[in-house]
Amino acid sequence: MTDSALPAWRTLRASVRGAAHERAGLPNQDAVRIVRLDAGRALLVSLADGHGSAKSFRSRSGARLAVVVAQKVCGHLFKLDRPSQIKRWAEEQLPLELVRHWLEGVNRSLQRQPFTSAELETLDTAARQQVESYPSLAYGSTLLAVVVAPGFILYLQLGDGDFLTVSAEGEITRPIPQDARLIANETTSLCSPKAWNEVRVRFQTLAGAPPALILAATDGYANAYRDEAGFQQVARDYWELLRDEGEEAVRPHLKDWLNEASQQGSGDDITLGLLWRPVAQF
Repeated sequence: MTDSALPAWRTLRASVRGAAHERAGLPNQDAVRIVRLDAGRALLVSLADGHGSAKSFRSRSGARLAVVVAQKVCGHLFKLDRPSQIKRWAEEQLPLELVRHWLEGVNRSLQRQPFTSAELETLDTAARQQVESYPSLAYGSTLLAVVVAPGFILYLQLGDGDFLTVSAEGEITRPIPQDARLIANETTSLCSPKAWNEVRVRFQTLAGAPPALILAATDGYANAYRDEAGFQQVARDYWELLRDEGEEAVRPHLKDWLNEASQQGSGDDITLGLLWRPVAQF
């Protein structure tokens, strides 16, 4: 597939502090990054959700590190020649490299700024022993990333959060199914033991038309809705607004909509990344 075959994808992003975090005086623990790769021929959107628990007192830094590491590691995909090589490396090596680079970043952070007594004194004895034994717990974060390239789309997920795709006809799919193990506030994480085994990867060769819209969101968004149907309708609504009225019908309102969802629903931080193809391409 030639470079010119890559659709002119457009992107939008927004991140808001959760209503519960505002009441507690806590910062937004999420991070989002959108960059071009492969000399501008590919697009990466990555989102991370820092845990924000007492033991993960540096998770805001862990989330910011995660989206930077995603950019670095996914850039290697474009050093490979054939789609089969890219697929194999993405499924077998990318999770290992992702976790390795994140842990290296955590170690560099700790060398520059060791834990302070003020950070540790809020923990009970058991929690403090855990953090001192496994310092990466303090930086715990999930990660979502999607790479759109001329010949493929790659979805990557570690922990909770959601991908939804919308076809030109309005059909909704989940490229990575929900993980039934993740209930309540439990999630796999970059700080989990052998976290590379928990990374889920979906490599999709583009034999036909790509999705019309890809939605990536931290778990606070889906949790703001009563059921899956309500959340899926949000993705369909975004696509219909972008298709019929254009970017200006969405961009100025994104933060307000996310704030409303947090206030009336989950109370959690919400971060959203949208990729879509202008209707002229259909």
